[in-house]
Amino acid sequence: MLRCIHSMKELPFGALMAVYEQSNQENGEEFWPDLSAGERLLRAEQEFYQYLQQVFFQTEGAAYYLWEVKGRPVCALRLEPYRDGMLLEALETAPEQRRKGYATALIRAALAQVGTVKIYSHVGKRNEASLKTHIACGFRRISEQAVYADGSVNDRCCTLLYGGNL
Repeated sequence: MLRCIHSMKELPFGALMAVYEQSNQENGEEFWPDLSAGERLLRAEQEFYQYLQQVFFQTEGAAYYLWEVKGRPVCALRLEPYRDGMLLEALETAPEQRRKGYATALIRAALAQVGTVKIYSHVGKRNEASLKTHIACGFRRISEQAVYADGSVNDRCCTLLYGGNL
């Protein structure tokens, strides 16, 4: 079931961190390799929390979307203003919940709520599962790099554009 969240106080942060645990571990290894595994995970979660509180939920029009099963998030994504539309980012499914169609269901349900606006997404070029999911939901590749809101460029990601609501 879809749940749309517009503020930090509505967000079940601890349950959300279970969905993002693998990504947070990977980020911790990349950014803080000298810390212990537990300290890296804690630091990644703290930075995630600060970003959501200080930046994401302060952005007008930003929303977190969760796909919940039995009241617990199993998949999540964020939508926030970007260029001439919105940016879908941070799509993640808990590892034990993958290959059950939750990411596809979440993307489709979230996009049905936003109406006729351009939706972009930056996806790692090697992330075949996410690329396939996006394409199955109506996205197409429009650029071989990701350009973020701050102007930085990532050549390891491509940019996709959703074509189903225009």
